[in-house]
Amino acid sequence: MFIGFDYGTSNCSVAIMKEGKPTLLPLEGENVYIPSTLCAPTRESVSEHLFRHLNIKPTNSIGEQLLRKSIAFNRDEDIELVPEDIVFGQAALSLYLKDPRDVYYVKSPKSFLGASGLHEIQISFFEDLVCAMMANIKQQAEQSTQETITDAMIGKPINFNGLGGEAANKQAERILINAAKRAGFKQVLFEFEPVAAGLEYESTLTKDQTVLVVDIGGGTTDCSLIQMGPSYRGKTDRASTLLAHSGQRVGGNDLDIYLAFKQLMPLFGMTGLTSSGIKLPLKQFWDPIAINNVEAQKDFYSQQNLAALNQLRRDAQEPEKIKRLIEVYNETLGYGIVRKAEEAKMALSDCHTYLASIALLSETLETNITRQQMVEAIGSPKDKMIDLVNDAVQQGGVVPDVVFMTGGSARSPILCQAIEQQLPNVPIVKGNDFGSVTAGLARWGEVCFK
Repeated sequence: MFIGFDYGTSNCSVAIMKEGKPTLLPLEGENVYIPSTLCAPTRESVSEHLFRHLNIKPTNSIGEQLLRKSIAFNRDEDIELVPEDIVFGQAALSLYLKDPRDVYYVKSPKSFLGASGLHEIQISFFEDLVCAMMANIKQQAEQSTQETITDAMIGKPINFNGLGGEAANKQAERILINAAKRAGFKQVLFEFEPVAAGLEYESTLTKDQTVLVVDIGGGTTDCSLIQMGPSYRGKTDRASTLLAHSGQRVGGNDLDIYLAFKQLMPLFGMTGLTSSGIKLPLKQFWDPIAINNVEAQKDFYSQQNLAALNQLRRDAQEPEKIKRLIEVYNETLGYGIVRKAEEAKMALSDCHTYLASIALLSETLETNITRQQMVEAIGSPKDKMIDLVNDAVQQGGVVPDVVFMTGGSARSPILCQAIEQQLPNVPIVKGNDFGSVTAGLARWGEVCFK
């Protein structure tokens, strides 16, 4: 049995073909979407969990080295893992928000897979992370279907990381395929996420069209210009119909991060001055919320940076705000701040102002954010997304008949309006914002896994 598997930056989902149509399977309770999150007692618990409770062994010497170090660390800390210690999805987020200090929490590991400069031990750890998440999803899907799932058609962005080029894409694909096979999938194939979403839209067409698929996910924006319709449906070779692709690691998470940076980090001292009138370094306020950047997170939460933060507090004109930033360090609050920005972004799609609230140990911070402030804050990532739309159209050399928008951030009226301005008189249609890629992957799997 095969599944279409959208291993997404924000959410994961899987689908099977049932009576000729894709059907998404429940993965967390009755929910068919599970947030791409994991929570564990320690970072080292992930590798030990795979080995001890799932009988998933490392496949190379680096993985074996990581496992030995992980087990030794947990023994030194007197941590005896039980299967229930590793949680996923909304349960992982709830556990992290309950007490950020005492757990290891990771959101969107897909964002890191194409990162440049990773050591082999880091790559092995990311493989373990992805494997743990995939194994959980496979188990949930098999419980739902009461069948063994052997094959997976997995979605991939046009580019995992905008800096590393093709080497980054190959690194990310290698992590995904190794993780998937260790999780128990025998055949693993990939399809571009925007192409998969387009295949789902194609199932509704009654005439041939040139379609620009714009998939704005949590971590990437991907565009594909495709010839679609009844003449092409079901064909195994679609290469000639794919007119252009563009993609970059800029997505909904970046909108959240930029909004947090501009509107929430001033509460923690950003835009402040030292006692001698010098502006405080912006890096100290960017790194904690750059949750999709491995190096930024490593820099901020390093022991060396704590000394720098304490010195910053002594130098600042408003030391009480830097004290809050030190609490972000001590309590690992970066993810929580970005989460508050995400809530504001969603609310401001329907209202003109939003009161954002951040609970610290000794106080609750509040600030009003207007829709116009949000528009200005997200200007940089929004412009990058629109550049990708223009790039795909220019590559293809033809104006599309229709724009099909999908992905979580496709709901944003700001992004829709920006695309309308670039492609006037081209209708924009919407699909299932979270499920179109998954459904299309299942459709393509039916073609490929015959």
